[in-house]
Amino acid sequence: MEGNIRDKIQPGMTVSVVQKQDQRSGQLTEGVVKKILTNSKNHPHGIKVMLEDGVVGRVKSILRQ
Repeated sequence: MEGNIRDKIQPGMTVSVVQKQDQRSGQLTEGVVKKILTNSKNHPHGIKVMLEDGVVGRVKSILRQ
């Protein structure tokens, strides 16, 4: 999965994230990365980011560079 390596994610990219309340259902939210919140190089559940609309979630896939 490409969403769990911090170096592959940059602000301005379009990604799919799963929000905390959607983890059970797996519902994805699409948006543009504003800020990377995870400090470690990788995370098994996905790098936590804030999207431009304020949504916070873990990256599941990178849609556009």
